[in-house]
Amino acid sequence: QVQLVESGGGLVQAGGSLRLSCAASGRTFSSYFMGWFRQAPGKERDWVAAISRSAGSIYYADSVEGRFTNTRDNVKNTVDLQMNSLKPEDKAVYYCAAQLQGSGPHSVDRRSFPYWGQGTQVTVSS
Repeated sequence: QVQLVESGGGLVQAGGSLRLSCAASGRTFSSYFMGWFRQAPGKERDWVAAISRSAGSIYYADSVEGRFTNTRDNVKNTVDLQMNSLKPEDKAVYYCAAQLQGSGPHSVDRRSFPYWGQGTQVTVSS
């Protein structure tokens, strides 16, 4: 089982940048397909990005494609989300998540991820 802790959220002006990080416990981090999700008030938790175990494949939601970059470090047991050109609609609580079984774009449904961090708040002012 893996435990996840996000950090790096905060308040930023529109057009600015933030870098989120998710630290994972355990020795088998490289076995997990990792995802980022976000949840705005009153809305469902939506998928944002996902990265394969080797970081060879990375997937993005259309809403963040070209602005967000998902990376991972299997030595440091971290997965990061670099967010550039932030918009007010990016405001949400951001979660990282992990799963052992799936991989690829067909595995990014939130129900496929059994392990979740506690979330970090991102606020973008206009």
